[in-house]
Amino acid sequence: MNNENEIRAVLLDDDLSLTPSEERIVQILLADYPASGLGTATNLAKKAGVSDATVVRLIVKLGFDGYPDFQRRLLAEVEDRLHSPLLMMETKRPRNEASGIADTYLHAVSETIDKTINATPGLTYERAARLVMESKGRVALIGGRFSRHIAGMLGGYLMQLRPGIVDLGAITSQTFDALIDFGKRDILIIFDYRRYQTDVIAFARQAATQGVTIVLFTDQWLSPIAEHAELTIICPLDVPSPYDTLAPAVAQIEALVAQILSSLDDTTTKRIERLEAIRQTHSVTLDSVRTTLNADNGRSQFASPKRNEEKKNV
Repeated sequence: MNNENEIRAVLLDDDLSLTPSEERIVQILLADYPASGLGTATNLAKKAGVSDATVVRLIVKLGFDGYPDFQRRLLAEVEDRLHSPLLMMETKRPRNEASGIADTYLHAVSETIDKTINATPGLTYERAARLVMESKGRVALIGGRFSRHIAGMLGGYLMQLRPGIVDLGAITSQTFDALIDFGKRDILIIFDYRRYQTDVIAFARQAATQGVTIVLFTDQWLSPIAEHAELTIICPLDVPSPYDTLAPAVAQIEALVAQILSSLDDTTTKRIERLEAIRQTHSVTLDSVRTTLNADNGRSQFASPKRNEEKKNV
């Protein structure tokens, strides 16, 4: 087994050929991941209603040397996932490189973005674009403490391209009330990165039970929401800082928008044109103010001689 493969991803592999007993074990592992794998093989066997030998055979089939090797790797993964900024402060404090701390950090971010290219297949962006643009219902967006701002950015893009975009913002008790109106016609785009927020996970699980299609943006360790997602878009976040970088996530939402823009239809084009007209009418941006001023100057140049004469006499 490749050390870079997260155990959950192995358990979710569609190419796995499992017996009914092995499938029950996998379901138990995923239902309370990763805690369900941290007990003994005997405890796991009892929960799944199988023998100890069946558990060991499955673990070997998954590519581990045995149950101890499986637990060792699982524990290492848990340690990677649950480190808080405080715990990482010393181990990931930027070094005073000759090129400067800021330059070193920016190079690390650039490398992370490069890795992002291979983290998610291009076909996944194509499928995500189709889901978003072809949905007959609403497209809602939600995220955690920091990632909700990325959700808001993507919502701002999508609002220009189609109706029915809902940015849910920071989660409150009222946000959960909004679930009453969600169903099978709707799409929920979720941003959830380590250390994974319990309220975001709970919201996703409830939405999934109501038939909402979930598109998940997450990291290489995979949010628990991945179990419920129709599509999962992954990016690495690790940089020499106690705080993970979200720059790759921003690049990914821009890549998704680029994918959508590559196949605009007349309806979307006309929507953008109407939106631009509204912005220009109300001078929302500086370029629209200049356009309006230029238009006014043009009209004054072609005013009737009588009107121009009246202006001179004023």
